[in-house]
Amino acid sequence: MHLIESHSKELATELLARARQAPHLASFSRVPEHELRQRVYEIYSQLGQWLATRTERDIEHQYSEIGARRYRQGVPLSELLWAIVLTKDNLWDFLYRESWPGFEIEVLAEHDMFRMIDHFFNRAMFYAARGFEQAERTEQALIAAAN
Repeated sequence: MHLIESHSKELATELLARARQAPHLASFSRVPEHELRQRVYEIYSQLGQWLATRTERDIEHQYSEIGARRYRQGVPLSELLWAIVLTKDNLWDFLYRESWPGFEIEVLAEHDMFRMIDHFFNRAMFYAARGFEQAERTEQALIAAAN
């Protein structure tokens, strides 16, 4: 975990470059660069805390808010989910590059850390989608009430 957290700025910079080139993330241009950079940096720099001390409710709260914010920014749900997938893929790519003999990513996969990271990102996607959908329902209800 220390390897990931100590390279969090590098990971964030790399992810943002990948996101700018990803054809599936065209609407992310609506999200301010500083907001994306800060959010991605926080994920990587605090991943150990998210895995060790944060609860399901913490993940729910954080990612429901992110989902709702992306809805308000006009980012489609598919792009929101793809951004989270890309965040996880970027992490695995980094671990592949940084692996050394005896510490292959396959070894990591056999340990709880792999399962914990995967669990975290799966929960992040679920709660981001739920927050997005709730924001959409709220907006539709307001529009319906106004008519």
